[in-house]
Amino acid sequence: MTLSAGYRLGPYEILSPLGAGGMGEVYKARDTRLDRTVAVKVLPTHLSSSPEVRQRFEREAKTISQLSHPHICSLHDVGSQDGVEYLVMEYLEGETLSDRLARGPLPLEQTLRFGVEIADALDKAHRQGIVHRDLKPGNVMLTKSGVKLLDFGLAKVLQPETPIESLTSAPTAPRHVTRDGTILGTLSYMAPEQLEGKKADSRADIFALGATLYEMATGRKAFSGESQASLIAAILSSEPAPIATVQPMTPPALERIIKTCLAKDPDDRWQSAADVGLDLAWIGRGGAEETGRPGLSSGHRLWVGLAAAGFLAAAVFALLYAFHRPPANAPAAPIRFAIHPPPGTRFAWIRNQNLFAVSPDGLSIAFAARGADGRPSLWARPLAESSAVPLPGTEGAAAPFWSPDSRFVAFFAEGKLKKADVAGGPPVTLCDVSPGFPKGSWGSRHTILFSQGGAAMSLVGDGGGTPKTVLKPDPSRQEATIGWPDFLPDGRHFLYIGRAGTEKQTYVCLASLDDGRTEPLVKNCSRAQYVPAGSGGGSGYLLYARDGSLLAQPFDDRRMRLVGDPIPTGLEVWHHALTGTGTFSASDNGVLASRGNPSPARLVWLDRAGRETGSVESPGGFDSVNLSFDPRRFLVTKVNPRTGTHEVWVGDVSRSVLTKLDLGDDEYEQPVWSPDGTRLALTVGALRHPPVLSLFSLRAGRSPEPILPSGHNQSAEDWSPDGRFLLYTIRAGAQAGLWVANADGERKPRPLLTGVFDPAHAQFSPDGRWIAFCLAESGRSEVYVTAFPEPGERVRVSASGGSRPRWRRDGREILYVSRDNEMIATPIRLASEVQVGAPQRLFRIDPAGWQDYDVTGDGERFLAVVTVPVPDADAITVTVNWLSRISLPKR
Repeated sequence: MTLSAGYRLGPYEILSPLGAGGMGEVYKARDTRLDRTVAVKVLPTHLSSSPEVRQRFEREAKTISQLSHPHICSLHDVGSQDGVEYLVMEYLEGETLSDRLARGPLPLEQTLRFGVEIADALDKAHRQGIVHRDLKPGNVMLTKSGVKLLDFGLAKVLQPETPIESLTSAPTAPRHVTRDGTILGTLSYMAPEQLEGKKADSRADIFALGATLYEMATGRKAFSGESQASLIAAILSSEPAPIATVQPMTPPALERIIKTCLAKDPDDRWQSAADVGLDLAWIGRGGAEETGRPGLSSGHRLWVGLAAAGFLAAAVFALLYAFHRPPANAPAAPIRFAIHPPPGTRFAWIRNQNLFAVSPDGLSIAFAARGADGRPSLWARPLAESSAVPLPGTEGAAAPFWSPDSRFVAFFAEGKLKKADVAGGPPVTLCDVSPGFPKGSWGSRHTILFSQGGAAMSLVGDGGGTPKTVLKPDPSRQEATIGWPDFLPDGRHFLYIGRAGTEKQTYVCLASLDDGRTEPLVKNCSRAQYVPAGSGGGSGYLLYARDGSLLAQPFDDRRMRLVGDPIPTGLEVWHHALTGTGTFSASDNGVLASRGNPSPARLVWLDRAGRETGSVESPGGFDSVNLSFDPRRFLVTKVNPRTGTHEVWVGDVSRSVLTKLDLGDDEYEQPVWSPDGTRLALTVGALRHPPVLSLFSLRAGRSPEPILPSGHNQSAEDWSPDGRFLLYTIRAGAQAGLWVANADGERKPRPLLTGVFDPAHAQFSPDGRWIAFCLAESGRSEVYVTAFPEPGERVRVSASGGSRPRWRRDGREILYVSRDNEMIATPIRLASEVQVGAPQRLFRIDPAGWQDYDVTGDGERFLAVVTVPVPDADAITVTVNWLSRISLPKR
């Protein structure tokens, strides 16, 4: 059975579902006696009639009750009511390890720390005769206090390894609850003896620990297959790819630990989880860089001899080092650090652009950051300094790139291509550019190559002038757009991204200014940048992103061809599969700047006091949320971490579950409901045109159909209550502003508010006669109300800054977020004119944590997208000497 909010199991009041699996359904609940939040796991009704499953469920309660450990989920209570059997466990806030790994591998420090904590928890269980039997990333929760091991539902109670005084004191298990020959667990993490149906002991958990550590270190499963049969065959007979081939910076000692865990024969594995934990902790303390070894556990019989041998080896090594010292010019080890936005600003992340660029000499980085008025401008940060300096006159700047001598930064602003001397002075305009999202590259022959709206590649001298078109999309390849140019060292050849509209794929092409010929090099990846490997020409790498990882593929810049396979750099990079965006930039001498995926977000319900009353699924790439006109459904967009594209999901309010809409293979944003709930208005960012406002029928199920001609970035804001009008924004050129169009028949688009900066977050009043919206005319966003269909006086609602206004369904209240990050409820009286009452502060919000929200019709509940804090998630990561771990193939 599915329990609804408010249902009581003894003293436990169900709040919302958390998840479900084969052995039970888990709910968030409130312990009414102790006024605390707990997790309640119930046996599904359809399994209650099975004596075997009931026995296994009872055994889970007994198993967990024996375990008390800081890294094992605690059991509080067990009970039965109305035929529903349930467990009460501690409620954990965080994300599962599997959710975290969906964004890529973990840093080494986290892999070691989490590995030690998992091993410690397993050791506690094993010492009490308990084998987990289903250890996997999905059963490991990452919390602020460390990992928590979940779900001992498949654990098998074993007889303790230590001698027992009498047979009557030995733990027992009912017969046939887990029969010999039965496979229990998750296939990818199961030991060979489990797959063969043999009796498994604690060493099966060590195998699963090795598979989990491998995935933490590489972001890939240790074993994979196209079918269950091929997966089983891989586990039984194959070895995982060496970690060093996936993550070159992994310590060899960690590779040895994981390889020993994954030995096919249980006798060849580590014999206790404690030994695994000790060695992981030793690496974490820097032991992998030392010549000695830590004290080993009692499971290693020859530790004294090994220690003596290690001491002798260290002495020999010291003598050899004295005679064979590494050369002074040996590659230095990589160094990483984070760059955060200057105080009072935030980074201007845009999916179609790169906000930062490293200078060719590797001494500086230029980036765009938004000030208090929301407008971006350029900053330059010398990497040897601790702070950045603003570049005057660069307001509205986007897509910076450097001159070859690292003296100038070029950028696009207000329909112009400009350059600024980082040593000082006002920017110089070079030429006009077309609307859209231009990108540029500065060549060695005093020329700048840039793309204009994806329709052409243009060339202009670095002193300015009239641009010349040098390349257009190739119809023979069904190219829809071209962009992201990057000059090669000769200043005549360049790389660019081509996008095929019919196949919806991207590819890196090589082109020449001399003859205009083009040649595809790499498919299905982000933009590419060429990076030389040394002072001599002829060898280097193409850097590009694919599936969230940054790759370096050897490239010969003399013969203009790839000469090897892509090599992982070990860096997670955010990229967009349709636009070609890749958030990285490299110098000519080993400095690399990058940005990984944004922080995951939670979808949570709050009351008017800001208290959390429920959540929807696990944390993910939630971005925007929109409640339907009826109280039963909502829309939410999620970012796919592998492609960077947005997907639209429909949520059920009563069950707090999400279902993905099959809209096709494209980019979808800003969905809003029609009043009758049968259609959606949303922005489609197809490859064939700029993002355009479209309609999607939930009943017909066809692809979204454009409402208006393309040409500008159109975003849906709201649908009038009578279903006649669509409110939308345009954020490009002179037409930027708030617009309205007919939802059916002849569209007849017309502007409502233009010539102002970003009138976003607009919404019709419940009677359709008024519009609440935001303007930032004086550099600070404020909430206003004006009449519709003919705008009149703008009545200001916010007292000192506000954004994201939402109407209560009766039209008597507007809710918005104040400038000082409080949720404000302001009474409104609508008659012949608007009367604004005294604002009421409801609760404070985390300014870095809220991305979007909507409010129920009665104004009592908020559905909010709240970011999960992740250190340095929105910072720029700089890696110095990244090339030292990559070697070119011999030719």
